[in-house]
This record gives sequence, C-alpha cells and structure tokens, in this order.
Amino acid sequence: MKLYESLAADIAAQISQGVIREGERIPSVRQTSQHHNLSVSTVIRAFLLLESQGVIESRPQSGYFVRRRPAALAQAQSGEPLLAAEMARGETFDTSEFVLTTLRSIHQGSVPLGSPYPDPALFPWARLNQYANSISRRSSQIAISTDLPPGNPELIRQIARRHLENGLAVDSAEIIVTTGATEALNLCLQAVTAPGSLIAVETPTYYALLQAIERMQMRVVEIETDPVEGIDLEALERAIVEQGVAACMVMPNFQNPQGFQMSDARKQAMVEMLARHDVPVIENDVYHELYYGDVHPSSLKNYDTRGLVLHCNSFSKTLSPSYRIGWALPGRYRAQVEKLKFLNAINTAALPQLAIAEYLQNDGYDYHLRKVRKTYAQQASIMAAAVSRFFPQGTSVSQPAGGYLLWVTLPDGVQALELYARAQERGISIGAGNIFATGDAFRHCIRLNYSYPWTPEVEAAVRTLGLLVGELCSNCAPRIKANL
Repeated sequence: MKLYESLAADIAAQISQGVIREGERIPSVRQTSQHHNLSVSTVIRAFLLLESQGVIESRPQSGYFVRRRPAALAQAQSGEPLLAAEMARGETFDTSEFVLTTLRSIHQGSVPLGSPYPDPALFPWARLNQYANSISRRSSQIAISTDLPPGNPELIRQIARRHLENGLAVDSAEIIVTTGATEALNLCLQAVTAPGSLIAVETPTYYALLQAIERMQMRVVEIETDPVEGIDLEALERAIVEQGVAACMVMPNFQNPQGFQMSDARKQAMVEMLARHDVPVIENDVYHELYYGDVHPSSLKNYDTRGLVLHCNSFSKTLSPSYRIGWALPGRYRAQVEKLKFLNAINTAALPQLAIAEYLQNDGYDYHLRKVRKTYAQQASIMAAAVSRFFPQGTSVSQPAGGYLLWVTLPDGVQALELYARAQERGISIGAGNIFATGDAFRHCIRLNYSYPWTPEVEAAVRTLGLLVGELCSNCAPRIKANL
C-alpha cells in the first residue's frame, strides 16, 4: 500500500469509528502533514482519494469535512444491526453482548420497541439542569461530605418524605443513596449472600438480575411466575425448604417484563412466609410511581417487621436516567450495604443528588408523575390494541397495571430470536424473551416498549412485526394482509 493510500485508510477508519463524525472538519493538510511526518503532496493525494470515495468533501475557504451520508446507508455501514441479527441466529448466545448490541442499534436509529428505558422526552430535563447549573455556581455546597455514604442529607429527607406520602413511614437513617437502582440491587445482593449461594428469582425476570447473580458467582433457581398474580409462593417455599435458597429477588409492582402488580394480600403473605424461614428478599420497586390506578401500590417493605426486606428504588424511570440516583432501604442489613457502598464506589456524585433534592422540594413532582402515568396508560392501550390487530391469531398480550412495557406471547412455533433478527434488518428493535430466563422457556415471547409517542413510524413498525410473525408461523391465521 502506498503512503497516501495508507493515510487515507487511517483517516477512513477514524471516521468509521466515530472519532471524527459526519459534518465535522478533519485536520488540515498542514496539520496532517506534521502529525504523520508526510509531505504535503502525499496528504493532498490521500484527501483527494477520500473525496473520490465519497468519504470527505472539500469546502472552499474552509477545508475538508466528513461527508454526510444518507441515514439508511450510515446504518447499513455501521454493521451493528447486522451484527445483532447474526448474534440472534448464531449457535452461541451471550445475553450481555446481545443486550449491549441491541442498545447500540437503538442509538443508531432503530425504532426503540426493544429499549428498556422510558422516552426521555417526558422528563423535566430543563428544570433539573437549571437546578444543577445553579448549584454548580454555588460550589461551596458541593463538599466531599455530601458525596460519602449514606448520601446527601436533604435528598435523604426528601426520599423519606416521598415514602411517607405513599403510605410507608421509614426511618431516614435507613436510607442509602446509590448510583441508580442497579447499584442498590447489587449491593443488597452482596450484603445478604456469598459466592455459591442459591438465589430465587421470578421467571421471566429482568435480565440484569440474572447477570448480577452470575457475575457474583452465585446460583439461580427460577420460580414460576403468573402474569397476573406474580410469583408462585408455594413453589418458592418448596425451593427454600428443599434447596436452601439464601435470598430472593423480586419485582412485585409492574414487573419487568410482564407488567403485573401483586395484590396486597399476596405481598403480605410472601413477607410472612419468608420471615418464617428467615430468608431476606431484595425488592426491585423502580416502577412504583408509574401506576395507572387512583391509588399507589404498596410495597413488600410495608409488611416487613423483621428487617428482611431490602427495598431498592431510583429516580431513573421518573425523573432522569442520566442523573443515576437511586437508593436502598436495607433493613437489618443497612450497615453491610453502607460498607459495601464505600468499598465498591466510595461515593455517589453530589451534584445530581443536590439537583434532585431541590426539584423534589420546589417543583411539582406529583403533577409531573400524573402526566407521565396518563401518557403511559393511554399508550399501553394503543400498543396492546395494535398488537391484537396486526399480529396473527394465537398471539396474546399482558395487561400491565403500570410501567411502560408490554409482554407479548407469540403463536406456537415462532422463535423470538428469529423475529428479532428479521426485525433488526428492518430497523426495528424488540426485546427477545430469551434474555429474561436462563433457559429457553420464553423463546416464543417478546417485550415491547410503549413509552414513546404513537407515531406513524411506530405503528408501521408494529405492523411489520405482525407480518414477520405471520411469515414465521405457517399455521397462523393472519389478521391483516400486506407485503413487507
């Protein structure tokens, strides 16, 4: 390869990797000549080659810029959706890599039906950023003491008040602020178990819980979970007695992925049963505020009298995922969780804590939540109706009581991974049921995110999914006819 060709290949690689983005100016001829110790004529030949290939373009009096490509071409050249499709069809299946690839495809423009995150357009970004900017100008408030566990005192007070308003009186001294709910869940899991411990989870369950258990070298037992009633308490008790379950991890309110809400009676019965066996339970309650009814749900923590419920929550689903502020109410395990927090991460960033504390104190959080709940409830009905309309007979959908996720059971014989691969090739992301369990019990299920506005693009994506399901199911009776 000649010198100018080698330089052109290096520059093209930087552009492909995103080091230099579309529309951005590349280093000048003189700068490139100096940095690479090449003659000016060699650099010019490399630039002309890139220009002939359509990679860069010359602008008079300005220099060379990365040429903007059509969106479809840019996505095709990125390789991520194709990689995701190849992974879905591959013989080996790595859940972590699969999830990461899916998220990357969403960031590159796929219709985000497979996203685990809510639509960020509903969050009060402007107000939170105003508070953060104001606080940053008062830098004396941001001291190292507010970073250290258990967290900022004013934020802790606001969290305790929020629990009280929702019917749960908590001791503010129990609260430990964390970097999102994921850290809270991981810390609580570490606090109550050890490598080799057996952890009981719902099935299907949120894939991050399975990943955390595997990463900590623990074992998992999956307990059958009804899409309406929740986890099978009799089966859970048998696993405790016969297999020696060390702890449980559950999501009783608007469970991810099925969306159910356990009744108060079952929540109480679960806590009492676990208390009889002295088994702790880690409660993931991140969707607590996203209920559709008139009354907020109870949590397992409401029925805990022995400190065995380790309650985990966050503001990521209601205020801002980018601020990454969560908390734990670890019960009798508080000291262990606080110590682990300090050892694992030392602190939680002070500025997001202070900004959220001021927002909770001064702004209309309840008004914001009512608007979000109304939006999600409406879009849940629209999405469920669209799936029922566009998907073949034999498809069933969950009836979420809150949150923003719909669980879809496909007709017999349809493989979620093959549907995932075909959808990715058409710029649509979905959550394949395979990632929500250790086996293939949910290989015929998918999870859809309905938090985003119902647009013609989203409707077309759901319609396309229904047609793809029809193609994959030779015995399905179609509800609509169209060409892909």
